Amino acid sequence: MSGPRVVVVGDVMQDVVARVDGPLAIGSDTPARIAWTGGGQAANTAAWFAAAEPSLEVVLVGRVGDDPAGRAAAAGLRALGVDARLAVDESLSTGTCLVLVGADGERTMLPDPGANVALAPGDLGSELLRAGDHLHVAGYALVREGPRAGALAAVAAAREAGATVSLDPSSAALVSEGLLQLVRGAVDLLLPNSEEAAVLSGVSEPEAAGVALSASFPEVVVTLAEGGALWTDGREVVRVEAIADVAVVDSTGAGDAFAAGFIAARLRGADPEAALRSAAALAARVIAAPGARPR
Repeated sequence: MSGPRVVVVGDVMQDVVARVDGPLAIGSDTPARIAWTGGGQAANTAAWFAAAEPSLEVVLVGRVGDDPAGRAAAAGLRALGVDARLAVDESLSTGTCLVLVGADGERTMLPDPGANVALAPGDLGSELLRAGDHLHVAGYALVREGPRAGALAAVAAAREAGATVSLDPSSAALVSEGLLQLVRGAVDLLLPNSEEAAVLSGVSEPEAAGVALSASFPEVVVTLAEGGALWTDGREVVRVEAIADVAVVDSTGAGDAFAAGFIAARLRGADPEAALRSAAALAARVIAAPGARPR
């Protein structure tokens, strides 16, 4: 394959997706449609990298259990064009996430990270990253104590190799301002949603939060759900609207696809506005159908 290699580090999950058409009947029964699908922020993003730019060599580094879910995860990712280099943990099961999808397409997640917490520095492999490559870190690997050393080792290896680095903070409920101290000066692109940007910057307004974060990251992209997204380097701000007239079926994985679409476009040489539009189009593909992976 030609062009840079993209290495994604982070979580691989099995999603149990329950879709409901009304409010939950707490303490009773709520009819639902349930499906088992591949998930995990890092795994989803890797899959969308392969879909966004087939010429990219996409490698996923993560950890699964020695169980059918782990073997299915590896097979499913390889079928989508991802070089899934998944360490097999003998003591922990593959991570599982219960995803509740409401009638409006919004999702609520209940994750059990399983083997993801044991991601280790050695899982990256020696000499995987080269000059001109790109490392993308799913923030769950940083916000959780177990895999943090492995994620930081990957960032250090990328900097030593001359690769660029991006980070998706992953979860407003788990992220903290301390995350900035772990990666300050080592990450080229930060991709928070508006809630994560507010937590990390201490500023509630998304554009102002993005500009504030640009003091620590050369490029910041803040996703705004139905409000589109914005890019800033601290001097300039570029905004794009979300793709119009897309009925939201399931928002799971939209941010993962957006990140892959933006980075893939930038690696092709696109300017920030064109990259935002490419990312928005990829995210629209996700929300228009069930599931977090390319179809």
